[in-house]
This record gives sequence, structure tokens and C-alpha cells, in this order.
Amino acid sequence: MSQNTTSNANANTHASTPQNARNGEFLAWPFFDEAHRQLGTQLDAWCTRELHVDHHADTDATCVSLVRQLGRAGWLKYCVPASHGGALDKLDSRALCVLRETLARHDGLADFAFAMQGLGSGAITLAGSDALKQRYLPRVAAGDAIAAFALSEPNAGSDVAAMACTATLDGDHYVLNGEKTWISNGGIADFYCVFVRTGEAPGARGISAFVVDADTPGLTIAERIDVSAPHPLARLKFDNCRVAATQRLGEAGQGFKVAMMTLDIFRASVAAAALGFARRALDEGLARAKSREMFGQTLADFQLTQAALGDMATAVDAAALLTYRAAWQRDVQGQRTTREAAMAKMFATESAQQVIDRALQMFGGAGVVSGAIVERLYREIRSLRIYEGATEVQKLIIARELLKDG
Repeated sequence: MSQNTTSNANANTHASTPQNARNGEFLAWPFFDEAHRQLGTQLDAWCTRELHVDHHADTDATCVSLVRQLGRAGWLKYCVPASHGGALDKLDSRALCVLRETLARHDGLADFAFAMQGLGSGAITLAGSDALKQRYLPRVAAGDAIAAFALSEPNAGSDVAAMACTATLDGDHYVLNGEKTWISNGGIADFYCVFVRTGEAPGARGISAFVVDADTPGLTIAERIDVSAPHPLARLKFDNCRVAATQRLGEAGQGFKVAMMTLDIFRASVAAAALGFARRALDEGLARAKSREMFGQTLADFQLTQAALGDMATAVDAAALLTYRAAWQRDVQGQRTTREAAMAKMFATESAQQVIDRALQMFGGAGVVSGAIVERLYREIRSLRIYEGATEVQKLIIARELLKDG
């Protein structure tokens, strides 16, 4: 089943990214090495030259094509370690953030395709056996295999410990039963990192993780889910799905820990994606304000517009500082960054929503035309305030870490 966006012949869907000299200024900050600066510059040039996403096409086919394209160009190598086909010895949070911000500023679907290769295979990188790493990670890096991360359930989203999907040991196999939902890349993935209850202990201590190939008997796509910013999304059903015990990631009962470690690495990159959306919205708003004539002057001449632009620019820089602080602390200081990543994710996604809303307001009626750039950004940012931990959950995480430190 394909998902399609509504086309509009007048929508500015293929306009090139505005060239704002300030977009790359953040790379001069002391958070980055020269390699990160070159990475951001090279990817920006590649996106401008090569990335032309048709948002009216079949979304599934577009995402598959983007994964292949990102793989051929070498960008997916940053999703896995060098020992298994990657670009760097270990996952680098700053590189992931630079890549996601740049991709998101150019196109949200390209950012999605990149991000899910990292998130979907991250648990293998962290806890997989050598055999599992060798089987899956080189294919992820090359764009030859599409990855997915299957954690959420109908009644277990933010409350992961409430999951009901089970895996029962039967000889040298586990038998999986239950459902997973809101699974990105559901329906197009070649494999899923699945988290299920194996019952070693109550709550979170009784969860294990497995790599399940998409063609495994007993695994079906129960439902395709259409959302406001179309991307491959599905509900999975496991009906006596037999998975070899060798497909388990880490020890039995360690699945929750693996899931949280994976999310900790990629949570800052969600903030970076929101930052990319916000930068694009600010660029679009600036261009609109300077070109839109009304009452004998431009929109930019009005003090109300200037005040809005001042708020937008400040929010973008504040979000960038929080995002890259979290990434730098993890990479350089080797610190656990649960609190810092939560702050970055919360602030960047919430402020991006406000920046995009203000940009859309500057366009007036043209801003809500289906397929217009700011309209697309408006739809794309909304889910970032929910997935990988809703804003309300991030607040609880921050408070919990503060109380723990105290």
C-alpha cells in the first residue's frame, strides 16, 4: 500500500534551498573538529546537487530510493562503525547531528531515510554478536538493507516497560507473539530490531531484543498507517514467529537497557533534525519578508516582522547550542548525556514548531497551500515533538536526572 501527498501545481515544492551564509556558521564553533566541518560542507553541496525528492511520488518507493542513494554516496557509513563498513571507529554523535541537520534543512524525507538506518541498526552495533554485526551492518552502510526499530506497542509507547509482546524460548529458538505499532520503515524494512518480553524479571528487566528478518514466517504487516507527513509506517503482528536464539541482541533480559542506550545516542540527532527544519523555515521567512511588497514597502520593513525574525533566529541558535553541547559531551568527554540530550530534544523540537509557525504566518494564505515548503515543514516538525520520547517525557527525564544528581 503506498502513501501519497496531495499535489498542487502552484506549490513551491522543488525550490532550491535558500543560500543563507549563516547556515554553516555553527560549524566554526569549538564543538567540532575539522572533519565535522568538512562533512557538513560536503553534504550540503551534495544535497544541493543531487537531492531532488518528489513528494508527490509513492512514498515507499521514494524512501527505498533515498536509502540506496545515500548508501551509494557514502553517507550511511556514519550509521555503523568502521569495523563493519562504517566511516568512523565508533558512532559519532556530532557527525550524526551534522548529517541530520543538513539533510533535514534540504528535505525531511531524506533525513528520515538516513536516521532510520542508524536507529534501526543501532542496537546491533551496541549489543549484537560479531556474526550479527557482520551479517547486517555492512548492508546498512551500503544502503542494501533497510533497517527498522520496533519498540512501541498499542499500549506501550512512552511506558516501554508495559509492553505485552512476548518471546518464549523453545529449544534453540524463541517464539514471538504480539504486536508492534508506529514502526517507521514498517512495510519496506529488510529487518527489524524487535524488543519483546521474555520474562526474566518483572517490568523493564524482563525484556530482550532480537533481529527479525522481514520475511520470517509469522511476521506480517497488519496495517499501514498514514500520517500528516507521509513516511513508511506500520503495525506489525507476530503470530508464532520463530526466531533463532542466535538472533538475540545481548543477554536475555537486557533488551530495555539496549533500547535506552540506542535512544540516548540518537536523541540528540532528533534535535538536530528539528534544527534543520527550523533553519529552513527561517531562510524561507527571511526570503519572503524581503520580497513581499505591501503598503508601499516590504514585509521586512514592519517592526512586527523584525521582532518575529529576531525571536526565530535566537531560538535557532539556542537550540543549536543545546544540541551540539550534548553531542560534544558524549563524543569528547565520554559523559552519559541523558539529561543534556533530553534538554536538546525538548527545546529544539518545541522551538522549531514555533519558528516554522511564524514563517508560515509570513506567507499568509500561500503558506497553507498543500505541498508548499513551509506547509510541508509544518507537517514534518509535528511528529518530532512526539517520537523518541514526547516533550512531556523529556521534562520528566530532565527532572529525574536533576533529582538524582542532587
